[in-house]
Amino acid sequence: MPGIRPGRATAEYSNSILTRLTTVGAIYLALVAFVPQFMLSGFKVGRLPWIGPLLDSFVSTTPGLAWIPTGMGYQFYFGGTSLLILVGVAMDTVSQIEAQLVMRNYEGFLGSGGRLRGRRA
Repeated sequence: MPGIRPGRATAEYSNSILTRLTTVGAIYLALVAFVPQFMLSGFKVGRLPWIGPLLDSFVSTTPGLAWIPTGMGYQFYFGGTSLLILVGVAMDTVSQIEAQLVMRNYEGFLGSGGRLRGRRA
């Protein structure tokens, strides 16, 4: 890392930051993968130990939460993981198309002096 002194404190700090980022990313990916499945097929809350019967009676009597044990009752053929893969492939395709356009029309991105124009040009 430019401008940062190497050492044990820097390594520990980098490790803690990466651990936090990885944890948040893993929780997000788990939600993206499991929430669509729970919404479609439901989640049997009555099987949970200790609080299951109480939670099941609460969910079944609340009008807005009645879909939790049974699901939403429609067919959806794309789960969370497949949607995540589709979005990743679409983003990669767009970046490859942009790279091809830059390579084919290279003169259009150059300034009059032969250098790339930036924000300060």
